[in-house]
Amino acid sequence: MLNDRRKEHYRRLILTYLAVLFVGWLFGAPLIVFCAALVTHVIWSQIQMHRLLSWLHEFEDGEPPRAKGAWGDVLDSLWTFRRRQRTEVRKLQNSLQRVQRTVESLADGLVIITPKGEIQWWNEAAQNMLNLRASDEGQALTNLIRDPHFVEFFNKNREHVQFVWHSPRTGSYLQFTNNRHAAGNRLLMVRDISRLRQLEQMRQDFVANASHELRTPLTVLQGYLETFADLQDGLPERLRKGVDLMLAQSKRMANLVNDLLLLTRLDGVDKPVDAKPVDIAALIHSIIVDAQALSGENQHEFAVHIDSPMLLLGVDNELRSAFSNLVYNSVHYTPPASLIELRWRHDDAGGYFSVTDNGVGIDQKHIPRLTERFYRVDVSRSSSTGGTGLGLAIVKHVLMHHGARLDIDSKLRQGSTFTCCFPPTLLTEAKSSATD
Repeated sequence: MLNDRRKEHYRRLILTYLAVLFVGWLFGAPLIVFCAALVTHVIWSQIQMHRLLSWLHEFEDGEPPRAKGAWGDVLDSLWTFRRRQRTEVRKLQNSLQRVQRTVESLADGLVIITPKGEIQWWNEAAQNMLNLRASDEGQALTNLIRDPHFVEFFNKNREHVQFVWHSPRTGSYLQFTNNRHAAGNRLLMVRDISRLRQLEQMRQDFVANASHELRTPLTVLQGYLETFADLQDGLPERLRKGVDLMLAQSKRMANLVNDLLLLTRLDGVDKPVDAKPVDIAALIHSIIVDAQALSGENQHEFAVHIDSPMLLLGVDNELRSAFSNLVYNSVHYTPPASLIELRWRHDDAGGYFSVTDNGVGIDQKHIPRLTERFYRVDVSRSSSTGGTGLGLAIVKHVLMHHGARLDIDSKLRQGSTFTCCFPPTLLTEAKSSATD
């Protein structure tokens, strides 16, 4: 269609100039008449150009000025383009407004940070949580939140890493999550988890109080049952089995209470405050003595591999609890006379304590949930071993307490390897003896 209109324009232009030449020939001055017509056409084109520029520069909302010929086609095309452009802009504005309203209605705060660490934009929730003002735009976020732990989290700039900060101004607990954003920026998500913290504290208080309340009557009950057990010769035959069973169950309850108290204490502290160098080799050999007693008639074989002289900065009794739980689990779930290997080693990435057995193994579907409290792969078998269901949960929390993690490698009916992975910052060399 555009080509047809262009051809029609050229046809009219040629016919017009031919007519001008003919008129000039009639008057005997074709060149003068042709030049006059050409100048008139140029002046008319300049007038149309001026009208077009005026309309474009003034952004008139009305229709363009009327014109004929090629200029009419140009103005019509521009008018059509502007109408389409206005429609697209209006759609984009509506979409942007919907996005803005959605973002502003979020309960979570959003803050866009430039590659230089400066605040570029935030929503209303972030403004309320962080007490941001218009003058804070362009400021470094670390100038507003000067907590050293937050500054460390902010400077590391790791994607999807979370950090919880206790606001001294409002007393709220705010959870920050770092995410990548466009153009090298990053998006900080801020969530108020004060209610969750409160509920978690209520849960911890309940477990701690209940455990403390149960501890005293259990101790009294266990004491009397132990007395009866020592006097079994004077008890009727029908009561002896009952006393032994009640004593075993009371000990199991006492172990459960102690494990709950330990977990509650670990939940209440982020990092060990009384960390000291721990001789892992000596700790392992001490645990082996208890494990051999636990094995008893099953006569498990224990192999110890100490491949590192390094000590570990930590809390001795917590590490003993974690390591012994791993060893005792292997004793419970490994066939009699089987080999259980304990290894301590280190490399540039950190220190590693591992327990390997050739026991029943664990199906892969259970591994992600193994460290949950009271989670059991086989309820009947776990009950028969006298476990509390909190052993691996204690291991997980002790390792988290030390900034470490638990890796589990297991195959069904082939055995398992549990590895405690400690960061290199916790490794320290043993002090050499002062004697010559």
